[in-house]
Amino acid sequence: MPRAYSRPSTDIAEFQKLLKHSDRVLALCGAGLSAASGLPTFRGAGGLWRNHSATSLATPEAFKDDPALVWLFYAWRRHMALKAKPNAGHYALAELAKHNKNFMCLTQNVDGLSPRAGHSPDMLRMLHGNLFDVKCFDKQCGYIEPNNLRDPLCPALAPASEDYPADKTMPLLDPKQPTPKIKREDLPQCPDCKRSGKTSLLRPGVVWFGEALPDGMLEEVDVWVAKERAIDVMLVIGTAAAVYPAAGYADAARKRGARIAVINPDRSARAGLTSRDFHFEADAAEVLPKLFEGIIGKLEIPDQGK
Repeated sequence: MPRAYSRPSTDIAEFQKLLKHSDRVLALCGAGLSAASGLPTFRGAGGLWRNHSATSLATPEAFKDDPALVWLFYAWRRHMALKAKPNAGHYALAELAKHNKNFMCLTQNVDGLSPRAGHSPDMLRMLHGNLFDVKCFDKQCGYIEPNNLRDPLCPALAPASEDYPADKTMPLLDPKQPTPKIKREDLPQCPDCKRSGKTSLLRPGVVWFGEALPDGMLEEVDVWVAKERAIDVMLVIGTAAAVYPAAGYADAARKRGARIAVINPDRSARAGLTSRDFHFEADAAEVLPKLFEGIIGKLEIPDQGK
């Protein structure tokens, strides 16, 4: 029975009992899931890379205007993601997917940490693409190279792949230092266009602001949500679900009967929750293994090396 007060529950044992008796579970993950792996969210204070708003660099217009600057930003993000390791939150979600075949995880993250944690691709949808895919900027071309892990991607982008001691600032990240000058022809080039006599640049295989999600993905997710059986639990992890279309999934799941569980250290993330919902004001890496323990047992993280 719902509580007499309106605030969401924070009872881990109660949630564990609910999850243990749940069939269909939907999760929506945001940048907060990877925070414990050391990756910046860019949604925090400032959200700046050098003196640029990180979101202002994530547009087709920015790439057309200054492809070298945008590529340096993404080459640095690729390097940081390759250095990072999946955290306990990623592994807990991957284990839940192994134990519940009716679990669907939607991630807004492009860092590739969920696949590296062993999360089944059949039960994971990367809504905003993959940082390690590269594709032709010319939409008419269609060239794409999945999961390119070269670091640096090309010699001109090497300044984004340098490592410095913790007490020293990487020159690329110091706005007082000039941005490396890179010629257009030294940036990653599309091989298909080159063979046909054209010169088109490759770009990161992520979804930029103003772009549509990958073909068919929204429709596929909508079909899963609309299946005859109700959704028992909707997990909202490390995100306020403020960006559409992701923002609509919590509402859609609630209409399908789901109880919402928000995992976010930001207290304001509980906005809109009711007494039948949950809010765990903690980092996902800390609390997800506890929340899922009744299903996955004690989480064991494999040795990830140095």
